[in-house]
Amino acid sequence: MVLLALESAGLWEHLQKDSENSWLQPFFVQFGHHPWHGLHAWDLVQPAFMFMAGAAMAYSLHRQRQQGMSWAESFRKALRRSGWLFFWGVLDYAVRPTGLSFELWDVLTQLSFTCLLAFLIFRWSVTAQIAVCVGLLLLTEVLFRFTHVPGFDQPFTDQHNFGNYVDLLLMNKINDGGWVAINCIPTAVHTIAGVLAGKLLLGDSAPATSGNQKVKTLLLWAVITLVLGYTIDAVGITPIIKRIATSSFVLVSLGWALLILAACYWWIDVRDHRRRLEFFTIIGMNSIFIYLFFEIVGDRWFTAYAGAVTDGLMKMAHIPVIVMGIVTSLCVFMLEWGLCYFLYKKKIFFRV
Repeated sequence: MVLLALESAGLWEHLQKDSENSWLQPFFVQFGHHPWHGLHAWDLVQPAFMFMAGAAMAYSLHRQRQQGMSWAESFRKALRRSGWLFFWGVLDYAVRPTGLSFELWDVLTQLSFTCLLAFLIFRWSVTAQIAVCVGLLLLTEVLFRFTHVPGFDQPFTDQHNFGNYVDLLLMNKINDGGWVAINCIPTAVHTIAGVLAGKLLLGDSAPATSGNQKVKTLLLWAVITLVLGYTIDAVGITPIIKRIATSSFVLVSLGWALLILAACYWWIDVRDHRRRLEFFTIIGMNSIFIYLFFEIVGDRWFTAYAGAVTDGLMKMAHIPVIVMGIVTSLCVFMLEWGLCYFLYKKKIFFRV
């Protein structure tokens, strides 16, 4: 969420632009999506977000079970949550300069599907849930490879794949950047895997497992998914393409998410390093709110307004243009963080 907030403030855009033709360019280019076949660090943000949503679901449903909530009550709550996620995801891009627009490419609309599916199979065995994940990836391969729709029969070609065809049916348009709505099918694997990881950390799947054993299990699955994903790409079976969430991309991004979780769990829970984490907790506790804030309010008004003030003051002080952009972005970010801090201190947490 911190990385996304910094992106919304324009920091990565400024750093990428200012580092062009310098030795820093290969580093800062990682803070933008790969144009098609390949992987940048920024391509891991959405998968990690969906993975963490699954892990959080495991904790939430565990607490509901302790409170004696029935499956039907939990289902109604999950259904309502998915409905709100879908609503906010559509609203995020509903207002365009040309008028109202109906789009299904937002991460929240993806989550509305993946979270509901993860809930429906939550009580299944680990083996059964892994089998569902495999089935979802195989289904994605079949849809892209064997649905021969004229003009959309090139599985891994931008603007000419099955995902683009489905978007025409659903929204009567194709995304210029190559994103497709049916990404929700393969990326459901991220959320389901997050649930399984959450169960592991809670001890639901193996109650006697120690902290170090849990880390080893996470690392093992990380290695398996990374090796499998990169191998499928390297031998030319399925390329790593984030924009259409190919099976190789899902496996590789899941592997990195598992590595990140293993590292954080080991450092914070096993090694008990909990100091100085409040900075991140403050944003994480209101992740849905701040995401919608900088996507809707920030992108359309707040960032430009704050930037006009800071840029105006720095121009008076004759600050270099390169420095102005970076400082303005950091100021916008701190204002957004300050808003989350206010809500955190007031114990106001927005949930769906």
